[in-house]
Amino acid sequence: METDASALASIQRAMAKHGVTSYLPTTVTAPQDQLLRALEHLAKAISRRDQQEGSRPLGIHLEGPFISHAKGGVHPRESLVQPSVEMFDRFWQASGGTLRMMTIAPELPGAIETIAHARRSGVHSSLGHSNATYKEANRGIASGAEHATHTFNAMRPLDHREPGILGAVLSDDRLTADIIADGVHLDPSIVKLFLAAKGAERAILITDAISATGMGDGRYRLGAFEVEVKGDRCEYQGRLAGSVLTLDRALRNTMNFGGWNLQQALRLATLNPAHLLGISPQKGTITPGCDADLVVLTPGGDVVQTFIAGRPCL
Repeated sequence: METDASALASIQRAMAKHGVTSYLPTTVTAPQDQLLRALEHLAKAISRRDQQEGSRPLGIHLEGPFISHAKGGVHPRESLVQPSVEMFDRFWQASGGTLRMMTIAPELPGAIETIAHARRSGVHSSLGHSNATYKEANRGIASGAEHATHTFNAMRPLDHREPGILGAVLSDDRLTADIIADGVHLDPSIVKLFLAAKGAERAILITDAISATGMGDGRYRLGAFEVEVKGDRCEYQGRLAGSVLTLDRALRNTMNFGGWNLQQALRLATLNPAHLLGISPQKGTITPGCDADLVVLTPGGDVVQTFIAGRPCL
């Protein structure tokens, strides 16, 4: 959400140290003028990515404002709006066509039409921050949603008679889904359950990390408000507000929580997200002719060296 180019550069250098070669910069709900400025700034950064150091931005993830008041988390309620084709087009145009993913609550009026329109525009819709019933979630999937955002967090709880959005996300093979495997957002047993449900081909790791990542305990900005970091928890008024997780730690946690080996867990941070974004096999695999984005890891998942476009970053 910052419009200072040096801030984005610092983030990208930090991510490269943790094995991230490319990423989706993610916005947070804000007044429309601020959000449009952020999209314009990120579009410029993406257009000059070959000149940048560190992790490369591939496209923008719009997380909000098309999300539920009931499951908005720390997103400011006064800036949430109902989804519409017209509003989507404003965001799309501000992004210069670099919008790649949109988190949306499928139960909201206008959501189904917006999901279908986004798909025609080449934008991947992700179900999240949602209080949807099972039926409402399935309507979203039928209209073109392909993914789910930080599964379990900011979602209607799973119930054995009304499975809700979680029932659809966990059981529908048309969806990939991501999790924040930091041991804070999800209990390790839930991570294991998620991995069993989505399997090696449909599970994806994200960080949901904010600017406080790697900075230690203290108070930091997230969009328009201030959050407090204590250990692995990042909170705003007692509620979780993003994370300070790094992707290499998410990888190691997946190995520990799920009992998976390094080769199994790696797919969740490489090939699976590349498949979702439609950039495989150019990214996500090590094969002749693909981008020379490589990470050298120890058997335990610690980063030794990161290469982006064939150049070492550490």
